[in-house]
Amino acid sequence: MRSLLLQVAAVTMINIKSIPRRFWLSLSTVISIALVVVVLLAFLAMANGFKRTLSGTGSEDIAVVLRGGSRSEINSVVLRDQVRLVEEAPGIARGPDGKPLVSAELYLTIDGVKRSSGTKANLPLRGLGPEGAAIRKDIRLIEGRMFSPGSNELVVGKAILSQFQGFELGSTVVSGSTRWTVVGVFDADGSVFDSEIWADLAVVQSLFKRLNSFQTLRLRLESPAALAALKSYVENDPRLKLDAKSEAAYYADQSSLTSDLIQKLGWPLAIAMALGALAGALNTMYSSVAARASEIATLRAIGFGGFSAFVGTIVESLILAAIGGLIGALVTFLFFDGLTTSTLGASFTQVVFSFRLSPALIVQGVLLALVVGAIGGLFPALRAARMPIVAGLSE
Repeated sequence: MRSLLLQVAAVTMINIKSIPRRFWLSLSTVISIALVVVVLLAFLAMANGFKRTLSGTGSEDIAVVLRGGSRSEINSVVLRDQVRLVEEAPGIARGPDGKPLVSAELYLTIDGVKRSSGTKANLPLRGLGPEGAAIRKDIRLIEGRMFSPGSNELVVGKAILSQFQGFELGSTVVSGSTRWTVVGVFDADGSVFDSEIWADLAVVQSLFKRLNSFQTLRLRLESPAALAALKSYVENDPRLKLDAKSEAAYYADQSSLTSDLIQKLGWPLAIAMALGALAGALNTMYSSVAARASEIATLRAIGFGGFSAFVGTIVESLILAAIGGLIGALVTFLFFDGLTTSTLGASFTQVVFSFRLSPALIVQGVLLALVVGAIGGLFPALRAARMPIVAGLSE
């Protein structure tokens, strides 16, 4: 056994030392594998960043109430009479004045223009009442002031400013025949609310002709355990026909829809590119075996087995693949990690988020590179192991 291990180690070192003789061919394999890893990790980092932004928004002690069967706020309707009924539900926290901490809200869209491309995109306009901002956690004004009730004034999330033009403090925003003035900028601690625009609920209802309806209710619960009582109350009252879930669960559902789609786009594209990289790896390793034919035959003639030639070739291919995988991970980290962009969320409005590359994603990228290297080295390794001694010496 020790002799076999020594043979494998010796052949492996010979293979590694011979890589500079095929520098350009080996480099092309490394680069092609690195590109595969960059594409895959860029998509995975995008999906991870989107998911983190939405998942970091939810709170377990805030409930979101939507129309029964609605997957998102944009297609939900909650009537004024239903709001009054929900305010009587058990488990809802109350403010110092004894009123239930309930925020009835409208969620609509207005046009925005992306700074990067100049193209139009849907931005979320949220109509909020007096409890709207207070019921949310980690919201603070960083510029200007809050909108005044009854006025055409907006406050915008800081992420809107970074990705869309025309929403700076003091700017006038035109939407249809309505002119709005931006009077404040708020920071929502990196949550999805940073991608929203807020205005007075009564004004939004009037302008969009939704005087008797809302789209969502947010309720501060006495504790996360109170959600069960709220859900039972909502489900058992035939006048409601509403669904209640925790804010954390709501945004987890929202994030999974888009992040899953991004990953489903990234993996097939990376695998398609991996097939091209695999062709390059096969070409490189076949050339390596051909160039070392006389060395392999000489080693076989002096007593080395075919297994050592097989393992040496596989290891050479894996080393090239690992280098490509690590380079791809490094390039992705340098150029994509932390990159801020926006994409459509489940409500068909833009969500601003940052790419996030994690160690677990890097492991996935390097493993894909190693799979390409293993497959690319397998058949050349078999050829090296089975090469006749006479044929190798003649070459």
